[in-house]
Amino acid sequence: MEVIKYPVREDWPSLAKRPALDVTTLFDTVRTVLDEVRKEGDVAVKWYEEKFDKVTLPELQVSEAEIQEAHALVSEELKQVIRNAKDNIEKFHASQRFTGQKVETTPGVTCWQKAVAIEKVGLYIPGGTAPLFSTVLMLAVPAHIAGCKEIVLCTPPNKEGKVHPAILFAAETAGVSKIFKAGGIQAIAAMAYGTESVPKVYKIFGPGNQYVTAAKQLVSLKDVAIDMPAGPSEVEVIADGTATPAFIAADFLSQAEHGVDSQAMLVTTSEEIVTPVMEAIRQQLSVLPRKEITEKALEHSRIIVLVTEQEVIDFTNMYAPEHLIIQTANYVYIAAQIENAGSVFMGPYTPESAGDYASGTNHTLPTNGYAKAYSGVNLDSFIKKITFQEITAEGIKNLGGTIQVMAGNEQLDAHRNAVTTRLNIL
Repeated sequence: MEVIKYPVREDWPSLAKRPALDVTTLFDTVRTVLDEVRKEGDVAVKWYEEKFDKVTLPELQVSEAEIQEAHALVSEELKQVIRNAKDNIEKFHASQRFTGQKVETTPGVTCWQKAVAIEKVGLYIPGGTAPLFSTVLMLAVPAHIAGCKEIVLCTPPNKEGKVHPAILFAAETAGVSKIFKAGGIQAIAAMAYGTESVPKVYKIFGPGNQYVTAAKQLVSLKDVAIDMPAGPSEVEVIADGTATPAFIAADFLSQAEHGVDSQAMLVTTSEEIVTPVMEAIRQQLSVLPRKEITEKALEHSRIIVLVTEQEVIDFTNMYAPEHLIIQTANYVYIAAQIENAGSVFMGPYTPESAGDYASGTNHTLPTNGYAKAYSGVNLDSFIKKITFQEITAEGIKNLGGTIQVMAGNEQLDAHRNAVTTRLNIL
């Protein structure tokens, strides 16, 4: 792990680089799989499941019997905490419901918006090294609140052809309509194009590896919408001399254990906390079950010491972290200056893992600097807004002249005539 002290601003962009792979290098491989699934449907999905996930699947859809079996396999303790987390996520996202208002922009001219749920959405839940049942809640709960009529979930099975029981329990608890055993590129393709088993959806959500990211980007060009561009997970911690080194280390490691390409950053003006933090990281790392993965992530993680608090704020807004934890005496002030971040965790007792699981906010967030332009997943992600307008006779008289002059100056005479014809009759 690098420690960089007092870098000049010209060096900041290089310090903010992520370890992300350029997914465009994967496009040829990804296109091949996408094209096969588009042409061959279920047959291609099953073939690629056998090739990539090493499993032969007679059926792609998870059966009702498998869902009931999952009930028996999930402990009562885990069931209860999944329900508790679901309740908090539901409360927070339900508070985001859109209430449209009718606005009279000119006498006789009324405009308004209506929020309508996206009818069919697809959720991708990665397999790999951890069963991300929390991501099921983060995606399915707001989709259900929004009123999506069909919520389709794809996740890779294990080598026995089974989906982790906690994923199945969370999916049923959160209101998922159909669950399919499919991972990687073939899952994205199945949801984007539709197969004999998997319904075509209108928008795909969820994280994944570089191949999933590349597949989402390609299908989003013309076939389906996606939630956001995605990359490896990341966290930045802002701390001062009042921060507890053990807390910083714990937050550092909780993000680094996601994967070998994850990144953690500590940005501070307090040089004296660097050594205690590094020692706390070493102590906590030594007992972690995912030590090997975490160590590799720490290879491209950094501690950066800057001169002033304003530099810390400026660097953070340039880095635009997915997760931002602020452990300073004046964390409220610093948080107010943040313009680019996926989700902000304020104060010493607010770990990033609270947002990952159960506080209520969503953990599907923009990475790789996309927080400069993208929001994390929220209720609006599952909604489209339709505008309406109604113009009375009085309204077209009041507004007609403006429309006629504008259309005439753009040399669009038919547009002008649509108003003129009505005014002539009036």
